[in-house]
Amino acid sequence: MKMKWKKRIVYSGLLFLSLLVISSCVSKKDYLLKVDESKKISMELGELKSDHNMLEEQKEACDTHVIALEGEKSDLEKMRTQLQLKTLSLEKENNRLKGDNLELEEILKAKSDTLSKNIVDLRDHIADLKKNNSLLKAENNNLSQNLETLQKDVSNFRDQIVVLREKIEVLQSKTKDLERQREEEVLAMKGTYENLLENMKSEIDKGKITITQLRGKLKVNMLDEILFDSGETTIKTQGIEVLKRVGNILLNVKDKNINIEGHTDNVPIGAELSEKYPTNWELSVARATNVARYLQEKSGINPILLSATGYGEYKPVAPNETEEGKAKNRRIEIVLFPKEIVPVSRK
Repeated sequence: MKMKWKKRIVYSGLLFLSLLVISSCVSKKDYLLKVDESKKISMELGELKSDHNMLEEQKEACDTHVIALEGEKSDLEKMRTQLQLKTLSLEKENNRLKGDNLELEEILKAKSDTLSKNIVDLRDHIADLKKNNSLLKAENNNLSQNLETLQKDVSNFRDQIVVLREKIEVLQSKTKDLERQREEEVLAMKGTYENLLENMKSEIDKGKITITQLRGKLKVNMLDEILFDSGETTIKTQGIEVLKRVGNILLNVKDKNINIEGHTDNVPIGAELSEKYPTNWELSVARATNVARYLQEKSGINPILLSATGYGEYKPVAPNETEEGKAKNRRIEIVLFPKEIVPVSRK
C-alpha cells in the first residue's frame, strides 16, 4: 500500500516537470489549462498524502490492534487448553465418582442383604433361646432335686472319710512296719553283699566275678570259665569250690528269691554238641539248672527260693565282635531279689 503511494508521488512530480517543459512550447491558454490541471493534481496529491498519512495511522492502529488480538488469542488458546485439561480431569473424576457410586450401591445392597439375614438369624436365635430357657428351667428343677441327693451323698462321704482316715492310720502303721522290715532286709542284703565281696575277693580281683547291689537286688556275675569247660554243662572242680563259698553265704538268706541265669555269646553250637544242645539257648538253660541243683543239693538252699533261667545269646552285656566281649557274655548270674518281684521283669 505504501509503495503504491510513493509511485503516485513520483508520477505526479514527473507530470509537473513535463508541464513546465511543455509550457515553453504551448500557448498561454494551454499553459493556463495545464497550470490549473497542475494545481488540481497538486491538490489531489495533497489529499492523497493526507489520505496516505491517515491510512498509515490507521494501519499502525490496526497493526497494534492485531498484535493485541494475537496476544488475546494466545491467552484464549491457553485458557482453552487449560479448560480442555480441566474438562478431561472433571470427566475422569465424574467417571470415578460414578464407579464409586455403583460400588457403594453394591456394598449397600450386600449389607442390606446381610442385615436381612442377620435379622432372620437373630429371630431364630431368640426362638432357640426361649426354647433353651424352658429347658434350663426344667433342668434347674432337676438340679434342685439332685442337690438334695448330693447333700445326702456328701453326708455319706463324710462318714466314709472318717472310716478311710481310720484305715489310712492303719495303713500308715503297716507302712512304717514295712519300712522297718525293708531297712532290716537292706541291712541283711548289705551283710550278704559284704560277705560275698570278702569271700570272692580273689576272683573279683582277677575280674572273674563281679558283685553289684542296686534297688533291693543283689547280683553275682561269674564268667563261665570259672564253672564250666568250653561247651560243657558239668561244673568243674574250680567252679565247685567257688559255688561252695557262694552257697554257704546264700544259705543264710531266707527272705529272697534266688534266680540262676545262664548266658552265652553268639557263636553257634558246634557239630559234636548240636545233637545234645541244638542252640545256645539249651546250653544256657542246662548250665543254669546245674548251678541251681548244686545250690539245692550241696549247699542246702531251700528249692522254693531257687529258679533257673536260660537267655542264650539274647541278653549280652558287651558287643560280640571281640573275644573280650564274647568272654563277658559267657556268664552265670545269681540274682537275689524280693519275693514279690518276678525274675522275668529284671532289667
